[in-house]
Order: sequence, then structure tokens, then C-alpha cells
Amino acid sequence: QVHLVESGGGSVQAGGSLRLSCAASGRTVTSYSMAWFRQAPGKEREFVAFISRSGYSVSYGDSVKDRFTMIRDNAKNTLYLQMNSLKPEDTAVYYCAAGGRSMSRFDSYDYWGQGTQVTVSS
Repeated sequence: QVHLVESGGGSVQAGGSLRLSCAASGRTVTSYSMAWFRQAPGKEREFVAFISRSGYSVSYGDSVKDRFTMIRDNAKNTLYLQMNSLKPEDTAVYYCAAGGRSMSRFDSYDYWGQGTQVTVSS
């Protein structure tokens, strides 16, 4: 079983950048496929980014493609989400997840962090 803790959220103006971290403990980040999701108030949890267990396959949601980058640091046992050119519509709670059986389906993931709030002002 893996324990996930996100950090790095905060408030930023549109066009700015943030880097989220997801520190894993209990198991290594290479033990699972992992992903980032986000959830805005009143909306369903949305797929943001995915990395396969091997690390060879990385995918992004259409709304964040070319702006967000997922990085896995095996030595630090940590997953990162580098977010650039942020927009107000990126405002949400961001969650790290592990153990997914279907890349973009949030209900297929077994393990979740507590989430970190990102707020982007215009």
C-alpha cells in the first residue's frame, strides 16, 4: 500500500507557474501507474496527467496539454506536476493518484492523496 501526500498548491495570477509535488511512502512510485486529477467546485474530477509504471508512457488531458508537465523522480520517490501559463479555469483541488487500471478514469485508481488547492486569479 502506498501513502501519497501532495504539496505546492497556492494562489497565482494568470500566466504564472506552480509546481505540485506528490511524495510517496510505503511503496515506490515505480510500483504503480500514477496520475494527477483535479476537481473544481461543482464539477466532476478531471483527468490531468498520467505516467505508466515503466515511465515510458506519459499522457495529458486536452485542457492542459502543452502547458503542464509531469515528472517522476524515482530517487526522491516523488511525482511532480509543473504547471505553466496558468489560467483561471485551472483553479481546482489537485489530487495525486496511484494504481489506476484505466488511465483517465478517476474511479479506477486505488490510492489518493488529500489534495492541494490551486487558485488562479485573472
